[in-house]
Amino acid sequence: MLYASITSLAPGDYLTGMVKLRLKRYGKKREVSYRIVAINSRDRRDGRPLEELGFYNPRTDETRLDVPNIVKRLQTGAQPTETVRRILEKANVFEQVNASS
Repeated sequence: MLYASITSLAPGDYLTGMVKLRLKRYGKKREVSYRIVAINSRDRRDGRPLEELGFYNPRTDETRLDVPNIVKRLQTGAQPTETVRRILEKANVFEQVNASS
């Protein structure tokens, strides 16, 4: 019975879970920066992302966002983490999501 339910799915559907927008850490010790990525919720923090959507440096408070792709991901159901949600609210990304819906 389990086999029948798996074969009825589209290719790759059972491998993908909920997509999250979260921070991926990189940089040297004590000089950390983050990339904002779309990643499967079950993957590890520094795992391979589905897509890189931006950059955040907490030391200088610098952010670079790929807003059109972030809006597209949010419209398809991606859930941002709390930290990413704050970064996106600061950049008024949610207003663009509501305006294009």
